[in-house]
Amino acid sequence: MEDLVGWAAFVCVLVPVVLVVYGTSLAGAGGAALGLALVTGVCRALLRRSERGTARLCTEPSPAHRARHGRPGTGARAGGRHGG
Repeated sequence: MEDLVGWAAFVCVLVPVVLVVYGTSLAGAGGAALGLALVTGVCRALLRRSERGTARLCTEPSPAHRARHGRPGTGARAGGRHGG
């Protein structure tokens, strides 16, 4: 993930420079830089959240097997309408 953040930071610097070279105002280039930095920050936060969730799911034991509607059961009719 560090490589991804590094490239994002590079682009946040490169894009405004290219915009200024091609005639965009400094204010416009600065706005683009701020927008890119904001999007980069949000994406980084979402990636971290996703990685934490995945790590948590990998470490938690799987829940016990449950019947069709979330009720524990042993047979095909467990918890059904028809009595046995």
